[in-house]
Amino acid sequence: MTIRILKKTLLVAAVSAALSGAYSLASHQGSWENRAAPIAAAVAAPSAGAALPDMSDIVARNGAAVVNIAVSGKVRGQAMPDFPGLDPNDPFYEFFRHFRIPQQRGEQQVRGQGSGFIVREDGVILTNAHVVSDADEVIVRLNDKREFKAKVLGADKASDVAVLKIEARNLPTVKIGSSAGTRVGEWVLAIGSPFGFESSATAGIVSAKSRSLPDDNYVPFIQTDVAVNPGNSGGPLFNMAGEVIGINSQIYSRTGGYQGLSFAIPIDVAISIQDQIIKHGKVQRGRLGVSIQEVNQGLAESFGLSRPTGALISSVENDSPAARAGLEPGDVILSVNGQEIQSSNELPPIVAGIRPGDSARLQIWRKGATRDIEVKVGGGKAENTANADDKETGPGKLGLALRPLRPDERRQLDGKNGLLVENVSGAAARAGIRPGDVVLSVNGEAVTSVEQLRALTAKASKRIALLIQRGNATLFVPVDLG
Repeated sequence: MTIRILKKTLLVAAVSAALSGAYSLASHQGSWENRAAPIAAAVAAPSAGAALPDMSDIVARNGAAVVNIAVSGKVRGQAMPDFPGLDPNDPFYEFFRHFRIPQQRGEQQVRGQGSGFIVREDGVILTNAHVVSDADEVIVRLNDKREFKAKVLGADKASDVAVLKIEARNLPTVKIGSSAGTRVGEWVLAIGSPFGFESSATAGIVSAKSRSLPDDNYVPFIQTDVAVNPGNSGGPLFNMAGEVIGINSQIYSRTGGYQGLSFAIPIDVAISIQDQIIKHGKVQRGRLGVSIQEVNQGLAESFGLSRPTGALISSVENDSPAARAGLEPGDVILSVNGQEIQSSNELPPIVAGIRPGDSARLQIWRKGATRDIEVKVGGGKAENTANADDKETGPGKLGLALRPLRPDERRQLDGKNGLLVENVSGAAARAGIRPGDVVLSVNGEAVTSVEQLRALTAKASKRIALLIQRGNATLFVPVDLG
């Protein structure tokens, strides 16, 4: 900061000297005035372009279409260790145990809130899936203080997009833009309800595009430095034309509050998810059936590439679309349907956006040369939508949303088969089963498919025992089916 001030001081001094010299010379040579005028104009010009954008019109036009979302639900309290990391034989253990805060058990009422925006005047609203996750009731509060009970038409966990519907007519709506033309450095504006403060506007610039975050393989996030805090989730991100280009979804924070890194779901991705949910009630994504990794400088040199680019195939699933097309480990995917792949994290969202059954043209690098390969894209697991009025999200009366393990996940479990828990409610939630658990068996019988688990559950009476893999531990969990 000192250097910048110093440079400005020197510049002003130099300009002043130049102008003073011009003035003194003017007394001897009148023609010098004509030369000094352009200099003064050039110095004054930058200040005219330094004005910040006025976003008040964007807020005035769109504020009424941004809503506050309040959710309520029940979760089962988890028993926590007394003092993690402290040996029970430690002499201080008994001392600290007397000051332990009692842990709540059983079902607990939880409440939360977020933001959303109206995309159709008949009451269709977009927000984040995590805002309405596990909610028993969703209340939408409009800018004019009216409140409506909302129905969750669908919530897609992979993209963190949810579609709500309220029974109302002639509602104000936002104008949907496109995130494709968004440029790094342009001004953007967020409207939402941070910490419950409704209709709050914050602004910043686009910091980066196509950001890949851990556990978010299908979303090329827009990174901004817009102040986004708890409660802003699900709210719109506007460009300076007053168009929505994203849904504010995540922040990077060590404190739980804003620290300069905010991430928004591109509106092109969100609208695609919305259309699938409304038309089909589920979300399907294209799939190749490969595992990929980043190409660094060392790998690029090893494979004879002129620069690090593309997505390196590390494994190909048997009988997958990639295997049937002839793709092999060691191939580097350089483009898909003419769209260049600069980094490996760009490939999953591009493939996911291709309709299952359609063909895709891949340009790959193999053994020092490029070649084109056509692949008939397969379908990934269809994401069934979760309705706020549903009591179950999976097979039978368990309340589990499950999927078979992928090959890489089975390898992490030393080859074990099982079903990964993606969502949980009802009886399973009350028993303490969590997303991320792997169901290995039901009443001692190993399970490998959702259909098999459904059949075993249907034959059970009031209670079943699930063998669960949780991290490095396995445990039996009794589930009361009622």
